[in-house]
Amino acid sequence: MSDRPICELTPGPDDEPWFAATARGVLLLRHCDDCGELHFPPRPICPHCFSDRTAFRESSGSGTIYSFSILRRVAVPYCIAYVTLDEGPTMLSNIVDCPFDRIAIGQRVRVVFRDSANGLKVPMFAPG
Repeated sequence: MSDRPICELTPGPDDEPWFAATARGVLLLRHCDDCGELHFPPRPICPHCFSDRTAFRESSGSGTIYSFSILRRVAVPYCIAYVTLDEGPTMLSNIVDCPFDRIAIGQRVRVVFRDSANGLKVPMFAPG
């Protein structure tokens, strides 16, 4: 079981604050100043009202597993999951630090950060 993302991330110009926060162990969401909604991925345009008046807000990093799939027929098995954060948005991520047979829908999880192939920190989730 691997907890190291094999992808190599290439951040865009709007991603710098987000990756700076992940390097500090902080998960950020975008908040829309016009409609008040939080969203993820943290794109600068609100997907709810299309406003460009958005700003980063710190997430608690806690949530529940909405759905998951365990990929076993690969060189290094892993679990991918949709995690609904306590603040509302749902993220696609990995579940780590847990045997596959202990992962369940509705399970409480907390964010942990792992290095990607090029060293950037990415959020994943572990039981907690």
